[in-house]
Amino acid sequence: MKHLVTTLTPAALAAFALVSCENPADKTTDATVKDAAPAAATNGTRYVIADGSTITFVGSKVTGSHDGGFKDFDGFFTVGPDGDVTGGTITIDMNSTWTDTDKLTEHLKSGDFFLVGTHPESKFTITGVEKTGTGYEVSGNLLMRGVEKNVTFPATGSKDGDAIKVQAEFDINRKDWGIVYAGKADDLIRDEVVIRFDLTAEPEA
Repeated sequence: MKHLVTTLTPAALAAFALVSCENPADKTTDATVKDAAPAAATNGTRYVIADGSTITFVGSKVTGSHDGGFKDFDGFFTVGPDGDVTGGTITIDMNSTWTDTDKLTEHLKSGDFFLVGTHPESKFTITGVEKTGTGYEVSGNLLMRGVEKNVTFPATGSKDGDAIKVQAEFDINRKDWGIVYAGKADDLIRDEVVIRFDLTAEPEA
């Protein structure tokens, strides 16, 4: 095994370097970002976010990527007579941020990134939902680090007994929310961050 590097061809080494440095956001849809918009009406049946739901992210730099997410969040959806989501809000406790590295977790909570001491909560409020050929196009105001922007991204929805499931995967540019920390000169952080929702909501009791 100690002789592995010497047996790799230049082409193999180049391929390995490309794989190790690829941008995860190249495989996801870029969210459209605009100015904040009015929230959608919340008429309809109210469903609350259930245990087992996840909100995760992937951030990367030129040398690799890190997985992370949020342990504590809550919220609700409103569902119309046709069974489609019409509105809703999700509130995230930014102190519950986690990553695959303890040192990175603490750094993300600092002023270089989420500035959790000043902005302990982030919030996503739906402003519109449209059906598409493959699912839905969701728009909502994302308030993070004191900056509020409207984002639009693809999502899927399904019914599971009395519960509804909403899933989405897309990427945003962190600089749109004032997160501009560049990283080390030889290990720059990419602007794009992949966001994943996997949410289950149940009728409010």
